[in-house]
Amino acid sequence: MAKIAVALDRALAQRDVDGTPGAASPRIIARGDGWTVADVICTSGPRDRSFEEQHACFAIAVVVGGTFQYRSTLGGGLMTPGALMLGNPGQCYECGHQHGRGDRCVAFWYEPGYFERIAGDVGPRGARPSFRVPRLPALRRFSTLVARAAAGITGSDVAWEELGVRLAISAAAVDGGSARVDAVPPNAAARVTRAVRMIERHSDAGLTLTALARDAGLSPYHFLRTFERLTGATPHQYILRVRLRDAALRLTDAPGKIVDVALDCGFGDVSNFNRAFRAEFGVTPGSWRGLSPVVSHSP
Repeated sequence: MAKIAVALDRALAQRDVDGTPGAASPRIIARGDGWTVADVICTSGPRDRSFEEQHACFAIAVVVGGTFQYRSTLGGGLMTPGALMLGNPGQCYECGHQHGRGDRCVAFWYEPGYFERIAGDVGPRGARPSFRVPRLPALRRFSTLVARAAAGITGSDVAWEELGVRLAISAAAVDGGSARVDAVPPNAAARVTRAVRMIERHSDAGLTLTALARDAGLSPYHFLRTFERLTGATPHQYILRVRLRDAALRLTDAPGKIVDVALDCGFGDVSNFNRAFRAEFGVTPGSWRGLSPVVSHSP
């Protein structure tokens, strides 16, 4: 995910030069009748105070870089790459960066009428659509959508409205009960955040459960439990998902050989890479690369 990290690192470095407070900077990349998509880079860190904001419409933010803590009237949780931040119109929320600097999201904003037409197709008949949980972890069912969103902000053509519709349907259809995260001690969130950020930067390295647990200052057993509780995946599953997302982005952006992409992303065997890629995205690496891009809607 190097391309994702470059823009975030550049924004953080510029903030250091300017000496300005951390802030979220949205860049509108596509919009239509009832929907908007933005590339949002936030440069806030531990020294910046969280403040209350309010969702103006239905919101799904796909986290593609960094980490942050999200809290709304529905609850809260740790936001990691691949996770979805959810919001309903008029809902108050806070985002904090107590344990790390900066994040990058692809935000999809839906006007109420537009979202209700979409979500009404998957929810109970006659019910008013709304999100019941504040966030959804990095689940496999979202992997293709997350990878497409990440590719879109790095220059690939994306049919943004179609992607937004699929994302809204998938998020609305997930059983909210499985996504709830109970409150955890702040030190646990800090340790898992550090591990997640290490994985994001060094996913191609041989990161073991023992090494990650030792860096977090926990036993392997307690680290495994805490990591899975906060991210929705085991460390092994999370590392694999990061590697596959990186591979999908490289296959979209670069013409290199598939075997080279597999090796560069930390896979030691191309056959294992092919099986894991197909399980994650539903297609082979070659088919993913060969999918014809659809011209995106321009703002």
